[in-house]
Amino acid sequence: MKLLSIVIPCYNSENYMRKCIESLLVGGEDVEIIVVDDGSAKDRTGEIADEYQALYPTIVKAVHKENGGHGSAVNTGIDAATGIYFKVVDSDDWVKEEAYMQVLETLRRLTGGSTTLDMLICNYVYEKEGEKRKKVIQYRHTLPKDQLFTWEECHHFLKGHYILMHSVIFRTKLLRECGLRLPEHTFYVDNLYVYEPLPYVNTMYYLDVNFYRYFIGREDQSVNEEVMISRIDQQLKVNRLMIDYLAARRAELIKNKRRYQYMRNYLEIITTVSSVLLIRSGTEENLEKKKELWKYLKEKDRKLYAWMRGGIMGGTMNLPGRGGRQISVRAYKVCQRIFKFN
Repeated sequence: MKLLSIVIPCYNSENYMRKCIESLLVGGEDVEIIVVDDGSAKDRTGEIADEYQALYPTIVKAVHKENGGHGSAVNTGIDAATGIYFKVVDSDDWVKEEAYMQVLETLRRLTGGSTTLDMLICNYVYEKEGEKRKKVIQYRHTLPKDQLFTWEECHHFLKGHYILMHSVIFRTKLLRECGLRLPEHTFYVDNLYVYEPLPYVNTMYYLDVNFYRYFIGREDQSVNEEVMISRIDQQLKVNRLMIDYLAARRAELIKNKRRYQYMRNYLEIITTVSSVLLIRSGTEENLEKKKELWKYLKEKDRKLYAWMRGGIMGGTMNLPGRGGRQISVRAYKVCQRIFKFN
């Protein structure tokens, strides 16, 4: 059994996947790298995956499948994984070697102990195109360092510093036990990946190293704002699934106040992003979709709706008229500058 399984979802990724794979190979035999060729038809992605499997047969596993989207590729990785722990690394991203070694050493040390580790958290770095100064997302003021801890020991998460796919390593068995299956042919499912397992996460460990390098800046990238607006229906699908998930489990989740607050606040951020993208699109159709989203939240969970609608972000996203929408967009731009998201 491997210590860590790493899945790399690949779709027409020949231009950058080698850098990603090479950064992970230094983990050696403790690591299983699952390269999922998600129906790539326009380039040599599948050939490159097979090439690395032939060169490193005990480390790299190439999996070829019909196109199903990012979530489908992650599902395939979970099914194929033999490692104790599980990590997703997107094909245009990479990891830093020194931090990688520390991650593996930490996982080795915690494996087989009296307390089971459910989730390891590390920092990630925005490798943003054209910017010399790199934005590091770290959790030093939120999470206890270098020790096992529970939700009760977490402090308040800052806006823009939530636990994303880039920063998290889950216990593989936990992902299977929680029944995680990400939607196919849908973008932005990474939000579900770091959301639905949380009710099953009890023990965490924060390793304060800049492990994951998150490349951002390609024009065709899914987090490019124009691309997100063009795919707004998929963003809304994920947003509604998150509302469904929290509303259905509210009675159980509120027993752990810290965990529920975190999940509620993360949902608030996603709903704010959806709302401002709909506003920025400038179409009457999308403004109507924004109303429908908030109506959907209200119908699913009135208490959650009242809390979110009465907050600063919810209130700002629902200001009336053109002037109100302009204020919403200006507030969003301020957040972009502060938190460095797209």
